[in-house]
Amino acid sequence: MMRRFLLSLSLLVAVPAEAAGEAIARARVVIDTPQVRLVDLFDNAGPRGERVLGPAPAPGQRYIVPIGQLAAIARDNGLTLVGGGPTVVERPGRAIAREEVEAVLRDALLAAGAGGSPDARIEVQPFTPPTVPLAGTPQLLIEDLAWDHASGRFAATLAAIVPDEQPLRTRLAGRVTDLVAVPVAVRRIAAGTAVTPSDVRIAKLSPDRVPADVVLDPSELAGQVVRRPIAPGTPIGLSELGGRLVVMKDSPVVMTIEVPGLAVTAQGRALDNGARGDIVQVLNIASRAVVEATVIGPGRVRVTPGSMPVSRPTDRRFSNRRAELIR
Repeated sequence: MMRRFLLSLSLLVAVPAEAAGEAIARARVVIDTPQVRLVDLFDNAGPRGERVLGPAPAPGQRYIVPIGQLAAIARDNGLTLVGGGPTVVERPGRAIAREEVEAVLRDALLAAGAGGSPDARIEVQPFTPPTVPLAGTPQLLIEDLAWDHASGRFAATLAAIVPDEQPLRTRLAGRVTDLVAVPVAVRRIAAGTAVTPSDVRIAKLSPDRVPADVVLDPSELAGQVVRRPIAPGTPIGLSELGGRLVVMKDSPVVMTIEVPGLAVTAQGRALDNGARGDIVQVLNIASRAVVEATVIGPGRVRVTPGSMPVSRPTDRRFSNRRAELIR
């Protein structure tokens, strides 16, 4: 932002007019000190060149010294202004990064008992970074910290202290939230797929992203079949699990058919993955018939009496074939 600024003339001591020399006002001045000197504004500033005229702009700001004021400053310091126009005085600065502010704020919050761990999420909204001089490293302090345990909201003052500068104070407000460590999907997990250890990783999420029935132990997910697709980075709840696979596709299974007073078994091969209670298709090794069966345990399925063989369009050998379950 550019503004007009009147430098103080009360600090200046007039000199006899006969001592006046010619000076040229500079069009643009970039300074890195908190004060403006005579030599900053003029070429040929004379013996009073180091005289302080007034405060410099705040870091990252600028102002304009009008031509009339330049003429008065020159005259009161024994100079005659020759030509030129208004002078733009600017002072470079750097904005303090959000990370720097959050680091000192986190330490203050932890010291005050706010946030249960160093991994708590700190949200500062809105965040307007204070600007400090390019030269020098500011000391950042948190003052007047107030924190509400129930809501997690806080308010504080950030003080940026730089030697030879007025302390720069900025109000901060926001919320601190303890994160929850939960297993989340590494990649998309399709519905009906069993979860493997490589499918999940531990991530820290805010509580509003964690379902009430979330599974916290990754070992409890291994082998569990998901009922719906799970997107990457999503935690998994118990309601989304359909049980562990006890029958694996292409693995051998024992087929059981029970009729009053008789139980018959045969060897088969599972054509689908299945958790306990799932309906899967099974190939009877002896008859080569494919039937539907209910998974009743690890490597065991039960075929309902009277079940008809089914065809699998992907395998022509069974497309029109019918055979007995047990031969």
